[in-house]
Amino acid sequence: MKKTNYLELKHFSNEHMDILNSFELPKEQVQFTSLPSNYKVVTEGQHRIVILCDGEPVGFFLLHSTERVKEYSDNPQAMLLTSLSVNQAKQGRGYAKQAMLLLRKFGADEFPDCNEIVLAVNHKNIAAQKLYVKVGFQDTGRRKMGPIGEQYIMNLML
Repeated sequence: MKKTNYLELKHFSNEHMDILNSFELPKEQVQFTSLPSNYKVVTEGQHRIVILCDGEPVGFFLLHSTERVKEYSDNPQAMLLTSLSVNQAKQGRGYAKQAMLLLRKFGADEFPDCNEIVLAVNHKNIAAQKLYVKVGFQDTGRRKMGPIGEQYIMNLML
């Protein structure tokens, strides 16, 4: 019998808080991202997005439509993706890839003024780089120094 999982992207709601606060990451991933528990409060223009599998939170990321986007793109219709994580207990099941494959439609549906998603990925984070390329992100050729070294700026046109 084939097991099917229904994956979807949803805006954060308080019903997700307990599970999101319990997220853990392997030590090697903590240096590259932030846990959802760091975003109990967000500012205007920050959108908490939850990755749900069969209704249960398995991952999380932020989409920004703040001034910070200008550090990564000259496009006034771009949004910035940060803090992508999948709970350690749920890793290895393709959830991050599936979620990023849903991003183009989600972004277009939920943020109709947005036509580009940009992100920065650390040059040492090979797994994330490969993931982003697989789902359609492209290296823009731009570079930025982050807290632990050079970051590649990538984008996905919606």
